[in-house]
Amino acid sequence: MNNQMNKTPMPSQEPDVRNKNFDEVALGYTEEDALNEAARCLNCKNHPCVDGCPVNGRIPEFIAKVAEGKFEEAYEILTSTNSLPAICGRVCPQENQCEGNCVRGIKGEPVGVGRLERFVADRHKADVGNDSVEAVTEGPGRGIRVAIVGSGPAGLTCAGDLINLGYDVTVFEGLHKPGGVLVYGIPEFRLPKDEIVAYEVETLRKKGVKFVCDVLIGKSLYVQDLLDDGYKAVFIGTGAGLPMFMNIEGENLVGVYSANEYLTRINLMKAYLDEYDTPIKKHDKVVIVGAGNVAMDAARCAKRMGAEVHVVYRRGREEMPARAEEIEHAEEEGIEFHLLNNPVRILGDEKNRVSKIECIKMELGEPDASGRRRPVEIPGSEYTIDTDAVIMALGTKLNSLICNTTEGLEQTQKGGIQVDEETGATSIPGVYAGGDAVTGAATVIKAMGAGKKAAAAMHEYLQK
Repeated sequence: MNNQMNKTPMPSQEPDVRNKNFDEVALGYTEEDALNEAARCLNCKNHPCVDGCPVNGRIPEFIAKVAEGKFEEAYEILTSTNSLPAICGRVCPQENQCEGNCVRGIKGEPVGVGRLERFVADRHKADVGNDSVEAVTEGPGRGIRVAIVGSGPAGLTCAGDLINLGYDVTVFEGLHKPGGVLVYGIPEFRLPKDEIVAYEVETLRKKGVKFVCDVLIGKSLYVQDLLDDGYKAVFIGTGAGLPMFMNIEGENLVGVYSANEYLTRINLMKAYLDEYDTPIKKHDKVVIVGAGNVAMDAARCAKRMGAEVHVVYRRGREEMPARAEEIEHAEEEGIEFHLLNNPVRILGDEKNRVSKIECIKMELGEPDASGRRRPVEIPGSEYTIDTDAVIMALGTKLNSLICNTTEGLEQTQKGGIQVDEETGATSIPGVYAGGDAVTGAATVIKAMGAGKKAAAAMHEYLQK
């Protein structure tokens, strides 16, 4: 038993080095680090960490194997409930989930579940890899075709669970590369695309999952087309990808981006590499509006593209929705925060290019419906920030394309797909949905949980 109060530190690049490159910031545990951290786990009787995990990962069991140095056994336990451990270990908000429930966190820091998960997955990749992965040819689903719409975390998880049961699984992806938000939304320095995401996709492909890219369901094909073509069940995991804007003066100027567009150009289309011809301007001074995880990603990408970066947020630090670790990393990398400030308009030059953003100072009033104190403008406190780019990172809203093109598919009042909470079943027999397409923007692991739940329900439906 290791009684140290704090987590074993994660080795990482120095801030003044990493803010100039897109290499992964966190370098991962060594074997010694992992053994030391695993020894902090109390293996509690009631396993509260498991209750905090959306996929009910067997957390104490895999950590016990790490503590014994049995890393491959730990990997087998991990992947019995989580098909994407290398991804979850890097991007899950463990502090609000498994680690948030950890008993060690009562009088110190919780056990570093995410860091251990990443170590185990990376160790398996290095020692075993996926060269020996074979196609699944047997199982109760053999000969039954199922379609997955969207190759983000919900779709990949659903596909993984169904291929393991022997189903004939085809994933349809609207973009040119599988991975969904994992490839277009999360920066390389947090989640390496070729090394991690492509590896996980290739593992599924070797098991027999088919990936069809550049097919936008609701435009190129329709859900009914899939059913008519012989797919016996369909899972919709298309995410929530429509950007939100403030609807203020100047949002149509050259140099105003949605965070979605900016991050897609950089992450999926690799605009940070000179050998790619992705069109993107390298700005001198960038203002990010918002303070969620996407805002931190956009800010840190802009910094690496050579800009001076300012984050404007209408509430205070305690209300910032981004992970504490991401905020700390951004501050360490030299990004400036303007808290309790809100944009009121964007100003342009004679060529309709962004030149300034006008903001007003705020103070916090009474709590609103979300429970956070409502920001209130301070009259007469307007000021401007010189800038040649503004990135709106205000969150996303649901895309109703599939609902609007699928007769009989019911929507929620917020525009999501209406489903049974226990199964993910929609109003159309054999059609299921989960993740951000249902709930709106959430976390990777919650999307995975929805994909896992739907896969189990689809299996039960198809075996009747």
